[in-house]
Formats: sequence, structure tokens, C-alpha cells
Amino acid sequence: MKMIKGYPSTSMNDYQLNTTTLIRHGARNFPEQEIIYRSNNQLHRYTYKDAYTRMMKIANFLENQLGVKPGDKIGVLDWNSKRHFELYFAIPGIGATLLQMNVRISPEDLSYVANHSEANYIFVDESLLSVAEAIAPSLEKVKGFIVMSDKPMSEINTSLSPIYHFEEKINIESADYDWPMIEETTAYSACYTTGTTGRPKGVYYSHRNIYLHTMLEAAWIGVNRNDSLLVIVPMFHSNSWGLIHAAVMMGAKITFPGRFGAEDTSPLVDLMIEENVTLTAGSPAIFHPMLQYIQSLENKPDLSKARFLSGASEPPVSLMRGFKELTGAEIIHAYGATETTPMVAVNYHLSTSLKNNLSEEEQWDLRRKQGMPVTGIDLKLLNSDTGAEVPQDGTAMGEICLRGPWITGSYHNAAGTESNFLNGYWRSGDVGTIDQNGYVKVVDRMKDVIKSGGEWISSIDMENTLIGHPEVLDAVVVGIPHAEWQERPLALVVTKDNKTIPKEEFEILLSKYFVKWQFPDQILFVEEIPKTSVGKFNKKEIVKKYENLYLDTESVY
Repeated sequence: MKMIKGYPSTSMNDYQLNTTTLIRHGARNFPEQEIIYRSNNQLHRYTYKDAYTRMMKIANFLENQLGVKPGDKIGVLDWNSKRHFELYFAIPGIGATLLQMNVRISPEDLSYVANHSEANYIFVDESLLSVAEAIAPSLEKVKGFIVMSDKPMSEINTSLSPIYHFEEKINIESADYDWPMIEETTAYSACYTTGTTGRPKGVYYSHRNIYLHTMLEAAWIGVNRNDSLLVIVPMFHSNSWGLIHAAVMMGAKITFPGRFGAEDTSPLVDLMIEENVTLTAGSPAIFHPMLQYIQSLENKPDLSKARFLSGASEPPVSLMRGFKELTGAEIIHAYGATETTPMVAVNYHLSTSLKNNLSEEEQWDLRRKQGMPVTGIDLKLLNSDTGAEVPQDGTAMGEICLRGPWITGSYHNAAGTESNFLNGYWRSGDVGTIDQNGYVKVVDRMKDVIKSGGEWISSIDMENTLIGHPEVLDAVVVGIPHAEWQERPLALVVTKDNKTIPKEEFEILLSKYFVKWQFPDQILFVEEIPKTSVGKFNKKEIVKKYENLYLDTESVY
């Protein structure tokens, strides 16, 4: 893109975009707004003003007792908690960088992340001491650990050293801190990718990046001071998708649920009802069990004011309709990645003209798409072989490539990643289409798309079709080697009560969207489908397990 410079403005262009501004103004404008958090299996409440006071104490502790300097990297091992929230602003507020540490990756990868980022200190929740202890011997730059607990130091047993007690240390600090103006290109936080191949790659978000992304997200999702946000997306993953910052900017109520698991999401639903939640985000892997719990309730909750951002994978129509019909809640498909902060596209409100021209079923089908690119993002589809842009006709496929003020322009200290970028665009690795109305549809990951007999088959569309069966809880489709057709689809399905479903029933479902030769050669019933640390299907592991299944057989179609 050509860069030009015209006549100088008289604006305060040296006023930097800092994340500290968000919380300073949030505490100023909405001091009594509630923040709810779970601790010791009980809910507690405090306010924006209380949180801001503690943030200033933490900033003083970081500088006065730990000697943290601008540019230092400070790791956090924690769940979705009030302390994690306070560190979201205190660490970057002094010019240091918050290192988001994924508690669900292997100790080897977690050690690599800490060493690659050159972390100086690590804040660790008491429940995660064993994780910190497992990686401590291999850490190269870490000077000490700050334990976050409601217990006194005398009751905490750990081999970590040197160690500091979070509450005891900040309690002796002043509640007055003069936040510096930070050069806006300074790294606010660092998040490492969790792909199934290769080492994690570091994405370092700038203050400017986070500030602009926050404004965009608040505008596109319509966040306001009457909203009640439940923080489901892990805070160690892509800044919890940015909704915490948007809530702070607009003065919304925030609830931090602490630790939870996908195996029992009932506490999340109970919190939604109790706190009148109107806004949350998560993956279908979380929303599915939540819907099942709601189906079991005699009195269905009224969540008609709620909008749920759904990412990580495409939400099935059955899931979206289930929430809408049972509770009134609207599931909004959003698209992004660690490298994009993450918001890139949102499938929010259909235009009046589209509604008038589409049947109800067609409208639901459109809602499965990733949506329209948000303001500020340039998105185009490139042919993976020629590099040429493909037409936006809803049929032609190409790799989704992106640029914008909150898209990563490189990976931190990572040689050999130049191929991830092309002409100023980040290459997503997603194969997609764009229809005549501008809606983006991810067909598959480039590494996951099934190529059978020279033709592509979308595993994502096939998975969501299979999940549409009323007795199916989860489904994944992969391409595995085939002697005659290069690859053929294999489906793994999890059913209610481990029920076996006749193949003919699946074929009736699939025939609505696929021709017969595209059907899976086999559908296997399993108790669980392997997933990555961020809830995506671990297709590499699945392919490896079944890679020889079709090599000695002919396709059944």
C-alpha cells in the first residue's frame, strides 16, 4: 500500500494509546460497577474502584520490591480470576510485558515459552504450584515466583525459590501510583501459539494494538455499561478474546468464574442465571455441554438479552437454534486467531434485504459462516499455487490473508517463519470463500482439507452436518491416506449414552450438502475425541492413529 503524508494536523499526536487509559477511565467513570469473582468455591464482589486501587499497589510492588523495569517479561500462571484481571493492567501499566502462560500445554512447551520470552518473574496461583514446580528446574532467566493465595505464607508448601506472597507484599505498598505514558508500540502482552506441529511461536501485542482492537470490539458487539460479562475464554489465551478490555472500556459488570472444566459446565450456566449475564464467549466445545445442562432444567432460563461469541470452530446450526429456542440467547459466530488479537470477522446482524430474500433455514445456514470482515481489517483470498486473488463468488477457494493494526507482522525471535507472510499480509492457513454479500466462510485448515481424487472436501461442513443428528454429542472428520484416491474421509462420532446409530441415518443428513462420493468411508463411534489445549480437534493425532485404516481397502463409494 502506498504511503503518503499531507499537511500536518494540530492534534495531540504524541498522546499514546495505552491500555492503562482503559482502566483509569473505567475506574473514574464507573467506580461502583461490580466485579464478581470465585474464590474458595464462594462468590465475592468488589468494584472497579477497588480493583484499580489494588492495581496501583501491584505496580508499586513490581517496581519497589521486585525491581521490574520497562521491557521485562512477567509470566502469569492463573485461571480466570480477579488477580489475573488486576495483572492484566498492572504489569503492562509500568511498561513491562505480560506473558500469557497456557496451563494446558506440556511442561516442555511451557518451559520453552518462558525461556524463549526471557521471563523475569512468574505469578502463580496456589492451585498451579505443581505446574510451576515442574518447569522451574529448566527456567533460565526467572528470578523468582509470586504465589497468589488467600492462605498465609506459613501455610503454603512449595519447592519454588525465591518466593513472594502476593497479598502480603502488595498490602504494604502505597495505593497511589503515577502511571507513565508508554510508547504505544511497546509490547503489552505476549501469547504463544499452541499448534500441534513445531514449537510455539510468540505473538507480541502492542498497547496500540490492544487499544484499537478494544474500541472495534466494543463497537461491533455493542458492549455497554448495562452488560454483564461472564469470562469463559481462558485469560491466558489471546487476551480472553478481548472482551475484558471492551467491558472495562464501557463499564460493564464482569464475572470471573475461576477454574472450571468442559466436563461440567453447570456452574457457568448457574452463574449466567444468577448474574443476569448478557455477554460471553467460548467455543462449541463449551457451549454444547452448557446447552445439554439447560435442556435438563425443568425451568429454562431467560437469556434473551444475551449474546455469546462463538469461536475456535464453526458452531453447528443445531447448537445456535437450541440456545435461541430454549433461552433466547443469540450465538454469534466470530473468527480470528492468536495472531489477530483475535477479532477479524463477525456474523452479527443480517441486513434487512438479506432477511427478506432468505428463508428461515437459509438464514440459519448463513449464520454458520464466519461473517463479515470488521472495520480496520483488510482480508483477501489468495490461490495457494499462484498467489493470485480469487473471486468473491462464494465458490472459489483461497487462503485467507490478513493485515491491519492488530494483526501480527512477525513472530518474536523466530527464524524461518517468513513464509507465514506475503506482501504485508499474514497468511492464516485457512481455506475459505467470500460470497457476493461479503460473508467469509472457512472451508477448512489448509493442512486439514481433504483432497480425494483431486477434489476438495470440507471437513468442517461435514462435522457440523453430523453433529446435526439429535443423538450426536461431538463429531470430527479427517482425511486419511487411501491407495486409490489419495485421501478419504473418516468420521469419529461421540453419541449420547454411547448409542450406535445406523449409517443410513447419517447418509440422509449428509445428502443435503454432499454428494455420495464425498461421504466418509467409515464412521467410528468413540467415547472421546482428542482435542488441543484450546479446545480444537487434534486432527494430527487422529490421522496418526488411523493412518493405515484405508490403505488396504477400496473406497465404498
